[in-house]
Amino acid sequence: MISTAPTTVHIPLEGRPYDIHIGHGLLEQVGGQLKTMFPGARFGVITDENVARSQWPRLEKSLQQAGLDFTLITLPAGEATKSHNHLSQSVDAILEAKLERDDIIIAFGGGVIGDLAGFVAAITRRGMDFVQIPTSLLAQVDSSVGGKTGINSPLGKNLVGAFHQPKLVVADLDVYDSLPPRQFAAGFAEVIKYGLIDDENFFFWLEENLDEIMSGGPARAEAIARSCAAKARFVIADELEGGVRALLNLGHTFGHALETATGYSERLLHGEGVAIGMVLAHRFSARTGLSPSQDNVRIERYLQRAGLPISMGEIKGNLPDTKDLLSLMAQDKKATRGKMNLILTKGIGKAFIAKDVDPEEVASFIEEMR
Repeated sequence: MISTAPTTVHIPLEGRPYDIHIGHGLLEQVGGQLKTMFPGARFGVITDENVARSQWPRLEKSLQQAGLDFTLITLPAGEATKSHNHLSQSVDAILEAKLERDDIIIAFGGGVIGDLAGFVAAITRRGMDFVQIPTSLLAQVDSSVGGKTGINSPLGKNLVGAFHQPKLVVADLDVYDSLPPRQFAAGFAEVIKYGLIDDENFFFWLEENLDEIMSGGPARAEAIARSCAAKARFVIADELEGGVRALLNLGHTFGHALETATGYSERLLHGEGVAIGMVLAHRFSARTGLSPSQDNVRIERYLQRAGLPISMGEIKGNLPDTKDLLSLMAQDKKATRGKMNLILTKGIGKAFIAKDVDPEEVASFIEEMR
């Protein structure tokens, strides 16, 4: 295992700044770091069963060597864990452990655990501080950064939650040694997204360096650092998503509807939904004359090279009819008073917020794409 000095991305939010540390061997160092940052604090670690098996021994040893007092809370793995039941279970476990308001919650897992544990921190004892230790690519480059926390509803994804910024993000690159290829590919969709939003040069760089990224070469760390810096840029400009931060939702309105339609199951991982959603957003843009169709061909070929789906037909099992899918899209957080807002594009790196999109036009498009 390589041990190198981490890359640090700083998030200078006024009154709530924090750092993202990216590098190898960070789990072995994090116990001492937490002891220095939070002297006298106790810790509640929220994780899932898969991460508990594969990564918890490393973190546990680090916390023990630093002499920290901690409680471990282990939840089932999978998107379905982002539920009211598991939220309540986690809050009760924190209270039963007698953790106080000045103690720290650690989100140790992928995007599901990060979102849920962050929401637990936001509401328990009217707000506790928390640390993100993301163990998936998706969590490291997207969900652990920016303070969005929450759970799903049967009516839609991430509809219950709060903005609550972490105090620290620690992204250990060694966690990928045990991450299934499908999970890595799903997370990579969020990396690609940053190039497609407003940085065509990053997308071209990703095209050139795909093999090295997938094999774990130096380009992987660079891709993660550049993605975190991109996310940070949007968060700093628009923390509460009142404007430009909404661009980060490229592909997500379509993707979230598909995730809800598949019951937040293993049929469709979040990043896979985003990949299909980005294809749909680009195809819809081309259909309406906004973007060149040749860009779509380039994007779709790259997503396929990365091991990602590009069509609804690749989702196993049946999907709801077009009317129901449109209804799920209208329930998305990007909808405003019944009007459909979508992130569309004028080409690679040229995404924009399209307000009041005609639902009938979207319905006709979805019917064609099924």
